Amino acid sequence: MQFTRAIVRLPSSTFAAGLSSAAEGAPDLDKALGQHSRYVQALRACGLEVTSLEPDDAYPDSTFVEDTAIMTDRGAIVMRPGAPSREGEVTSMRRCLRNFYPELPAIDAPGTVDGGDICEADGHFLIGVSARTNEHGANQLERHLHRWGHTSSIIDIRGNAALLHLKSGIAYLGNGLWVVQGGIERELRSRTGIVVRDVITVTPEEAYAANCVRVNDAVLVAVGYPLVSAAIEARGRRVVPLEVSEFRKMDGGLSCLSLRF
Repeated sequence: MQFTRAIVRLPSSTFAAGLSSAAEGAPDLDKALGQHSRYVQALRACGLEVTSLEPDDAYPDSTFVEDTAIMTDRGAIVMRPGAPSREGEVTSMRRCLRNFYPELPAIDAPGTVDGGDICEADGHFLIGVSARTNEHGANQLERHLHRWGHTSSIIDIRGNAALLHLKSGIAYLGNGLWVVQGGIERELRSRTGIVVRDVITVTPEEAYAANCVRVNDAVLVAVGYPLVSAAIEARGRRVVPLEVSEFRKMDGGLSCLSLRF
């Protein structure tokens, strides 16, 4: 898919109060704002028109907009985040999305889905069942996607303690090229509807870099992971390195920070 737009939200003054399992200390808000600004600049340099939403102090995790919706070439679907403290984030995102889509199907209780658990590859959607996305939500999402002609597969990642979300450990870079943490590769290859021509398997030391993002002709990659960056460049892709240290402290990554469509 060729992206033309993105939605982001600035980190709020309450950012450090968000959910985190990382043991890397509290984020520095000024640093986070600078890193976010450079992230937005990178999206614009890739040709995207960026809608930047105001920070929302009521929801410390709300800069991670990816979890509030998923975007397809036929429409958007509003999620129901699995952490109760994040459920209200969808209200303002729904208002924003109405500027772009006349129909906004949504995940309803008792279903929960975080957008970070959804990885799309050429119209086929991998749906991760995780600590944040439950089976009710995954089944609802499949029905919405199938109504629009998309195919999907469900992958249960609850046994992998290293993965908060499916996309913590997997990224699709187009033309059958994947970046994955080793524990997911067998699952990936077993899925029908998925084209796997080439796989970059990420070492445990560079596991965080599996959350990279293809944006048109570029791949955004976290700074500090030279093996993954070199492997992507060796496949003829242009790597854009970005510092996201403050978002990593809050369990976030590059894909979390925008909705791209």
